[in-house]
Amino acid sequence: MSFWRKKRVFALLLISFVILMFLSSDVVGKWLYPIRYQEEIRQHAANYEVDPLLVAAIIRVESNYKLNISSKKGAYGLMQLMPDTSEWIVEAGRFAPSFKEDLDNPSVSIELGTWYLGYLHKEFNGNTIAAVAGYNAGQGKVNRWLQNKEWDGTLKNSDSIPYGETRHYIQRVLYYYNKYHKLYAKEWGVASQK
Repeated sequence: MSFWRKKRVFALLLISFVILMFLSSDVVGKWLYPIRYQEEIRQHAANYEVDPLLVAAIIRVESNYKLNISSKKGAYGLMQLMPDTSEWIVEAGRFAPSFKEDLDNPSVSIELGTWYLGYLHKEFNGNTIAAVAGYNAGQGKVNRWLQNKEWDGTLKNSDSIPYGETRHYIQRVLYYYNKYHKLYAKEWGVASQK
């Protein structure tokens, strides 16, 4: 190998190493996995005793932080609440009636969605996986799956969930949750995962 060729190979290896180091940095990670509306997420998560990084992961999966979008099924807002669900949340959570018409407001959507996630977490006795499933499929369906022993509420057995959409939803939420936890947990003061 000639002298100049060796230098080119060495330079290429050095550049590859530098790029690899750069790609593994938190700066790049936060660029690839940003969390928008951090203040609102942290405030509402604290108010309703919900992991703020879980809220962020749900927003990422539901709307990817895009405003004014609605699903084919009619869900809307950052946290993609169905109209019936948002009406029930406003009633059950004793929110101002104006919240029903204000789901395009990021803070309102995040507050109602976070309240609902906290409610589901309590409804399923602290089972985060069941709460996430309930956020997607509805609490009634998840309760039936658990009562009829179609699903035991664990991640390990999530392949037995009757709805493929919900199985995939849980995987996606947990993927983003783990990414967010790695990048933001220390900064946000979120307890380390077990």
